[in-house]
Amino acid sequence: MGLFDFFKKKEPHYDSTNIRVHDLDVGFIFEYDLSTWVVEAVYEYDWGDNYFTREFKVNNGSQVSYLSMEEDDELILAFMQKVKVRALEDDLLDELIDRQKAPKKIVYKGVTYFQEKESPGFFHDIAKGDNWEEFRSWDFEDESGEHQICIEQWDEKEFEASVGYRVQEFEISNILPSEDTK
Repeated sequence: MGLFDFFKKKEPHYDSTNIRVHDLDVGFIFEYDLSTWVVEAVYEYDWGDNYFTREFKVNNGSQVSYLSMEEDDELILAFMQKVKVRALEDDLLDELIDRQKAPKKIVYKGVTYFQEKESPGFFHDIAKGDNWEEFRSWDFEDESGEHQICIEQWDEKEFEASVGYRVQEFEISNILPSEDTK
């Protein structure tokens, strides 16, 4: 690399006149639900058969959330917050450890969620390279399909849970790139 190459800015991977949710990357800023969010990390999930999804760890200064992005026949976005597995149901963690299976339904804060799918997959933090971790997840939705719960198993006795809801792409606005990519 030459001396002048060091000062060149890398070319953006997006159209700067039309930045969309697909283009989000570390350092990007966007507005959602009357709050400004900063993308702190980008995670990729490999579900097999060349099917990948992304998740963005975002922070608004007082809360850390996760914006998941899946592209099936349409763009599916969900805004999720981590919760303790025991907060979902008192004996859920014991059931997961003993049976290595999630229940068919969960009632959380008065809403009934039904198990939609169980999926094995691989996860990695894009910034940390190709160090993939194997895991298993269970996805639950309420009857409307708008509210979601995801439970992930990372080791025999290590579980994480998140609760959230679907959002529309138009709800995420004023997306700006980080200073490094302008």
